[in-house]
Amino acid sequence: MATHYDCVIVGSGPGGYETAIRASQLDMDTAIVEKNKLGGVCLNVGCIPTKALLKSAEVMSETSHLDQFGLQLDGHVSADFPSVIERSRGAANQMNRGVKFLMNKNNIDVLRGHGRLTAADTLEIEPSETMDGEQVGEARTVTADHIILATGARPNELPFLPVDGEHVVSYYNAMLQREQPDSLVIVGAGAIGVEFGYFYHHMGTDVTIIEVEDRIVPNEDKDVSRELAKSYKKAGITLMTGANVQGVDTDAEPLRVEVETNGGTEYLECDQVLSAVGVVGNVENIGLETVGVETDGNDIVVDDYYRTNVDGVYAIGDVTGAPWLAHKASHEGILCIENIAGHDVRPIDPRDIPACTYCQPQIASVGHTEEEAKAEGYDVKVGTFPFKANGKAAALGHQEGFVKTIYDDKYGEFLGCHMIGHNATELIAEVVASRKLETTGFEIMESMHPHPTLSEAVMEATRDAYGQPINI
Repeated sequence: MATHYDCVIVGSGPGGYETAIRASQLDMDTAIVEKNKLGGVCLNVGCIPTKALLKSAEVMSETSHLDQFGLQLDGHVSADFPSVIERSRGAANQMNRGVKFLMNKNNIDVLRGHGRLTAADTLEIEPSETMDGEQVGEARTVTADHIILATGARPNELPFLPVDGEHVVSYYNAMLQREQPDSLVIVGAGAIGVEFGYFYHHMGTDVTIIEVEDRIVPNEDKDVSRELAKSYKKAGITLMTGANVQGVDTDAEPLRVEVETNGGTEYLECDQVLSAVGVVGNVENIGLETVGVETDGNDIVVDDYYRTNVDGVYAIGDVTGAPWLAHKASHEGILCIENIAGHDVRPIDPRDIPACTYCQPQIASVGHTEEEAKAEGYDVKVGTFPFKANGKAAALGHQEGFVKTIYDDKYGEFLGCHMIGHNATELIAEVVASRKLETTGFEIMESMHPHPTLSEAVMEATRDAYGQPINI
């Protein structure tokens, strides 16, 4: 392997490995440094395995009302929890092998071990240990014209809620443990909290979700939050909003969770607590202080092209701050490397970053919420179309939720879209592309949507915004 490269990327998550591929396509001698497993958190202990877990939960949910599909099942369906976890590991391992293949295909050197900056153009790499306990890498030093930091993030840990991996767990522990708790308190009702709430509930665990804000999924449109809360309560998941966890007595059996509410202090008993309070960037021990890279807390400070304050050093993805999304990291990395190569690229508009939550019903959104649009001075047209009026949703037996569209009254600009329902995360791409193309509401209405499909709901919600509803 070489000792000098045009570009070296530190971290092989979606942001890192896709940046490496694009760099190779641009005829750069490229290497990627990985201290754990190729694919990073997303492929190994994040996006991919959690979606496999959620699919198992969805199947379990479907079996509870087979009669609605005209089907009968003799016998009882139960979850083999270790096998469910093992299936998710299989999905992760398959994607890990896929990244290895892509690195070989694109002639990218994979340097195993922990990378640390010792100068703006120099990385020292030392052996490290993977999540599976495997010792990888060897001591070496490499130099590069451009070094891109894509070191990702890890679960956040609150001082009054220390994670011990047994009584109080992070999402990392929750997706790997082979023993299922009978009761689980989840602290935090963002995407991670509600996804694991859905999974464990349908596996048969008694689930309570606690959120300090006044609603679950507080970053979403308020109508979406209300719809998900209604669905979760109907399913039997306990929700506590406007509530502060003060601590957990891990010596008690069962555990005792102290919660401060508007009505006073309550104590909840459970077998396990899941801390789902976000993530923090991995900025430690990678040489930032040595070369003088500016940080803001646990975020590396970058400009619109992901350049740090140190020439030749760049950063992308979770380590640069919220939103912590794999697709954001990938898009940033490709923009970064294309700018390095001299391509004419445009900075990402944060409003164009879609957000997806993969519980059932799924949540997807992009652009302004109704409140945000009004606060920015837009006169808005708002339309809503319920999936209960959609033929495909009726056929699928998934009629929960709706699509909500927000347009600027003056020019017809597609300001935002918020949806909750079956396969919502697949539907949002139409809106992302529409906004990128500066598509207006009239053009959405004039675009023929195939029937019967769930995607018709986007067109129908747009018609509603313009006072031309057809199917409601």
